[in-house]
Amino acid sequence: MSASSDVQNPRRPTTTKAPHGVPGWLIALLAVASGMTVANLYYAQPLLSSLSDVFHTSTATAGALITLTQVGYVIGMLFLVPLGDRLEKRNLVTVLLTVTTLALVAAGLATSFPMLLIASLVSGATSVVAQILVPFAAGLAPDHARGRVVGRVMSGLLTGILLSRTLSSLVSDLAGWRVVFLGSAALMAVLAVALYAALPRSAPTTTIPYHHVLRSTVRLVRTHPALLRRGLYQAAMFGAFSAFWTTVSFVLTGPRFHYSPIGVGVFALVGAAGAAIAPLAGHWADRGLARPVTGVAFVVATLAFALAGFGGHSVVLIALAAIVIDMAVQTTLILGQHTVYQLDPAARARLNSAFIAMFFAGGAVGSQLGSVVYHAGGWAPLTVLGAALPFSALLYWTTERRRRAAAKQGTASR
Repeated sequence: MSASSDVQNPRRPTTTKAPHGVPGWLIALLAVASGMTVANLYYAQPLLSSLSDVFHTSTATAGALITLTQVGYVIGMLFLVPLGDRLEKRNLVTVLLTVTTLALVAAGLATSFPMLLIASLVSGATSVVAQILVPFAAGLAPDHARGRVVGRVMSGLLTGILLSRTLSSLVSDLAGWRVVFLGSAALMAVLAVALYAALPRSAPTTTIPYHHVLRSTVRLVRTHPALLRRGLYQAAMFGAFSAFWTTVSFVLTGPRFHYSPIGVGVFALVGAAGAAIAPLAGHWADRGLARPVTGVAFVVATLAFALAGFGGHSVVLIALAAIVIDMAVQTTLILGQHTVYQLDPAARARLNSAFIAMFFAGGAVGSQLGSVVYHAGGWAPLTVLGAALPFSALLYWTTERRRRAAAKQGTASR
């Protein structure tokens, strides 16, 4: 089904299309939906100290909650998101949000830490709705404006990641941690109804059986070197991002700053400023600047962690580092998605599945490793770990041009 026929649904209100060919109300809805669903992965971050006390676990064990939620997200990326090419997307999104709602209810009613872990694993897996909606938006947009449309939807997703911590802190301080999960469950139920009513129907892009869909997803990684490279880039960046945000709550609530949970949430607001770069990153992608800007982002992220390390006694410098880290991570994410979506328009859900699975695997490792490093050595070793990840990506990035030249030379010699 073409992008134009997807949008021109007689049940939808007649809306003047934006210059990029997609109605503004639809972009806004997809952005909000993406932000609301991905926020489920991060509500627990500022609550780790409280949850540790409630369930009588160590802070390191409590940190496993974030890791397991992201592991669930990776599982969902590998086994659920590829269905976006195989099934009608509106129905798929509705079913996944229904399961998410039930899992969040279970998390809110959890009577033991293992029960909370299992519920978080399931809600993490089904919150991949965000990664079905992003390639959906890319499919609606014309080639010349795809970066900008994806950037605007991603700005909603990234804002959801960052504001989730603030919202979680505020709600838990006013009504308790259980209301955080139960409130999110109510939002997911409303969102399921809203998306089912508003999304245009979209025909599947493939009819191959499910196990062939999974197999073809793995084949795409082997077929497209750019997919693997971009996935590894983002795994390093998101690992650094997760290491920072998983441990900074311990720093802020510790003896140095004595922040309350609500104070941690207010601090998280500074990171939301980084989401403002998302549309700009999409514009850079449309102009063909993905490679040079990616290199700059790696350098900036490395320097931001150095700033966080040297400014460990200043909350202002840590906040500034948080903004810069978020901007760098979001920039490489949007540039990476723009690159990946160009590889095979008929397999965007599977391409996105492999790409996001790789970088969320990096996030899960970064979250757990960051927690271990912080509790073993403190903030300074954590910032060294954080700087090492984007710096490693930068070293890998320097090989990109040489490999392209070697590939072209090999093709010419045949």
